[in-house]
Amino acid sequence: MARLQIFQGMLLMNFNYLKVLVEQIHSAAIATIGSDGHPQTRIIDMMLYDEKGIYFLTAKGKTFYEQLMQQKFVALSATKDNMSISLRGKIKNIGAEKLNEIFKINTYMQKIYPNDTRRALEVFCLYEAQGEYFDISDPSHIVRDTIVIGTPEMQKSGYHVGSGCIGCKLCYSVCPQKCIDISQKPVVIDQNRCLHCGRCAEVCPKQVIEKWGKA
Repeated sequence: MARLQIFQGMLLMNFNYLKVLVEQIHSAAIATIGSDGHPQTRIIDMMLYDEKGIYFLTAKGKTFYEQLMQQKFVALSATKDNMSISLRGKIKNIGAEKLNEIFKINTYMQKIYPNDTRRALEVFCLYEAQGEYFDISDPSHIVRDTIVIGTPEMQKSGYHVGSGCIGCKLCYSVCPQKCIDISQKPVVIDQNRCLHCGRCAEVCPKQVIEKWGKA
């Protein structure tokens, strides 16, 4: 029962982050790979969200559309009012599905593509992705959290303390957020407050603080 409650809590938190991305931030920079092999970004509005993922759209005549169809993978970043959300993962084209719903909610689209001209558009869903929410509204107490859509292969990130910790507390002394619990050994880094600056790993005399993933 406890495990189920934790899982349900994670789903609710993920849903809240998607709500923030779509309703509060709305516009995100999406990256794909161009024909020259280099990254390309453009600003795309996040139109809709549900339990299956996040939805955005583009016109079929755009190079962006061609890249989405070929690569089926994107990375996106969005920020507003000291909050940021980043995600990277798989996308799929769902055609005109949800197109009318998107136009009903995002009424400004009705003026950009009036009447039947919306037929030039197709909808894409980011359905399997991982990323993070980052909030520096209170600079001395930042908030970081993992966001998961669907069931991607989870990638651990951040700095983690190994079993060789001697409890010297040097890591705590250089931590900008003081987010290391030194009441136990090995000490424990609070991943939801860590800045990923790496200072703790630099000063550890036993070199048992390890960087996981792309912190």
